[in-house]
Amino acid sequence: MADKTTAADVLLYIPNLIGYLRVALTLTSIVLMICTPGYWIVAIACYVASFVGDLFDGMAARKFDQCSSFGGLIDMVTDRCSTAGLLCVLSREYSNEPMLVLLFTMLIILDISSHWCQMYSTTSLQKHHKSADGNKGRFFLVRWYYLSYPFFGYCCVGAEFTYVALYILARVNAAGTGYDTVKTVLGYVLMVTAPACAVKQVVNVSQLSSSCYAVAERDALEKNK
Repeated sequence: MADKTTAADVLLYIPNLIGYLRVALTLTSIVLMICTPGYWIVAIACYVASFVGDLFDGMAARKFDQCSSFGGLIDMVTDRCSTAGLLCVLSREYSNEPMLVLLFTMLIILDISSHWCQMYSTTSLQKHHKSADGNKGRFFLVRWYYLSYPFFGYCCVGAEFTYVALYILARVNAAGTGYDTVKTVLGYVLMVTAPACAVKQVVNVSQLSSSCYAVAERDALEKNK
């Protein structure tokens, strides 16, 4: 008879260990960005490494048959906190631009609220928030986002690298001269990633709306029983 899986076993699943590393990398990057901005290259390296780790924890979960609700939870929290942390840093870097600070703040609110509502509306049905079953009846854009990996990847990668590019741009501008080539490259990067970031926000609004409607719909069904 096989040994029973314990909570301690789940906590030590390989994808969850990758998740802990992602948390450490994210925290390191944010601390460096705020406390020692001179190390912005190291900070960016840590942030991007944490972002890339999101790919590998999913691969490890499938390869070793170690999918877990805890893994999904830590993955979601790490993603949202990473994005929120970087947007907070951007608010500081662009503090002389009140409208940009407002934009970054609104993006934090939209990102967290839309994903929290999406996860709540699907986990209450015991479905994964990215699954086809969990997104039945949702807006077309939301279903496409979670079921089309190329579209999902373009939006997610584009949004994160838009924020990363804006942070690097702020740092090189603060450094003064000597970064003309970097600024040119960043301009091209933003031409590619900014549209993806914009689409991602439309998806977030759709996700927030459809998940709230789904919860209200279930409430109505329960009331009418």
